[in-house]
Amino acid sequence: MMKRTLAAALAAATLPTLGLVGAATAVADAGGRPATYQLTGDEGGSKFEGIGADQRRGVFYVSEVTGGEIHRGTATSTQTEEWLGAGADGRFTARGITTDADGRVYIAGGPNGLDAANTRPDLWVYSASGELLAALQVPNDDAFLNDVWIGPDGAASSTNSNDPQIFRVALEDGAWSAELWADATGTIERLPGFNLGGIVLSPDNSAFLVAQGTTGQLWRFDATNGSVSEVETGGADLTNADGLVLQGTRLTVVRNFSRMVATLRLSADGSSAILISQEATDPTRVLTTAKSLHGRILFVDSKFDEPVAAPPYEVVTDPFVS
Repeated sequence: MMKRTLAAALAAATLPTLGLVGAATAVADAGGRPATYQLTGDEGGSKFEGIGADQRRGVFYVSEVTGGEIHRGTATSTQTEEWLGAGADGRFTARGITTDADGRVYIAGGPNGLDAANTRPDLWVYSASGELLAALQVPNDDAFLNDVWIGPDGAASSTNSNDPQIFRVALEDGAWSAELWADATGTIERLPGFNLGGIVLSPDNSAFLVAQGTTGQLWRFDATNGSVSEVETGGADLTNADGLVLQGTRLTVVRNFSRMVATLRLSADGSSAILISQEATDPTRVLTTAKSLHGRILFVDSKFDEPVAAPPYEVVTDPFVS
């Protein structure tokens, strides 16, 4: 069952305190915000991946892989809560997640075709209060919907980690749809493993920038016509690129199993980037995606390196080696 305990108070600054096993004590920043956010987990072990941030409401959402539940927290509270339960609306795994200007939450469902008839949804849209607005399938029965981002027209775009594709999710004429928007087959090679993943808009909003984790390349999809070109990075090592965060012209690339975070300076149109730094992250964590919330970057500790994950489950603001 879905958990909507905060439906009437989403804009509030706090969430109820939940008991956690092994929760670490977080050190607050100058504004009183915790350095570490605690996620609840299942007894059998939880693994987290995606994160979305609602700047206006000061809320963030984290997706869980093994059951598909969605967790929610605020910028000011150490504790989070389970917002949508495992299996809700046919969702048994959840990957990328983002929000739009109206606070709607878009959730990418990872691999489709998990059932023989391929009847499960690939992507879900919820209101800020937790009401299901849409459960959609994409026109590809071999897709892996990974990350999601809101485009300049207000529609959501989701990457496919199998084929080099981007799907567009939009509300038009009162109906929700999920359609193939861009297909870079012939330009971007499909390789074994996770291909297209993290996605953001360029600083001038003219293009989507997408990471290909298998090769460490960044790709530019023109926001108008979907034409594709490689972002010139000067040979920067971005292998295992996962989550992307753009702040002005500063691009943060989370390199999950490489346990590195790369920082680049982007051109306005996203056609080129200059590597600023590569920093090693905490070797005890595998960080996947990240989002900026009220000026700070929140990084998800996935637990992907643990055969059976154990608490504490955390979102951190300082990912680097102490």
